[in-house]
Amino acid sequence: MEINPEIFEKRIRVRRKHLDKQKHVNNVQFVQWIQDVAEEHWESRAPKEYKDKFFWVVIRHEIDYRKEALLREELLLQTYVGETTNATSVRHVIIKRVSDKKVLVEAKTTWCLINSETKRPARITDDLKRIFLK
Repeated sequence: MEINPEIFEKRIRVRRKHLDKQKHVNNVQFVQWIQDVAEEHWESRAPKEYKDKFFWVVIRHEIDYRKEALLREELLLQTYVGETTNATSVRHVIIKRVSDKKVLVEAKTTWCLINSETKRPARITDDLKRIFLK
């Protein structure tokens, strides 16, 4: 199967609640956004029968924090699905500042597909992979 992943995008504005004591976005907040954008991509693309039958759990985060984000800045979150095995999938997330297009954060998160009924890893089929392709 040819891989040409769909890039899912979301814009957010930095609010005071996202900041730490140094007055920039807290690293934990970036992790939350990384998870949120992945879940929103799944929710927007997966058919109801997949959402009823499966869910995803994080088994690994790799995050490079490149630059800070400040109050009221608009950020662009981009995500796409990369390497996939029988039960795991690597999701890439890039967070950029909209005003200057600078990359603030790059992340690779490994997710495991879980069967909702058995709570065991499930096989990622070609049909499931296709929902994230252009």
